[in-house]
Amino acid sequence: MCTQTVGLIAGELERCGIATVAVQLLREVAQRVRPPRGLWVPFRHGHPLGLPNRPDVQHSVIAAALSLLEDSRVETPALADFVPRELPVPAV
Repeated sequence: MCTQTVGLIAGELERCGIATVAVQLLREVAQRVRPPRGLWVPFRHGHPLGLPNRPDVQHSVIAAALSLLEDSRVETPALADFVPRELPVPAV
């Protein structure tokens, strides 16, 4: 699903009382659409949780997204950066 659509849907869900976090691949679009809570990830299209077969990275993305929901100090709209401990090495 496109980054813009996800941000707009997240905004509508929030207006209905459902908390959301949108994992964002394009920072520029996320800054323009301003989802209530967004997590920008430095991965290529089609891999919002990182490369396949890297559950450590995938779990850390999900944990970072959920922490945006849990932290009551986060004011919306918010765009946080996901910074992996190490960037995954692309498979050859």
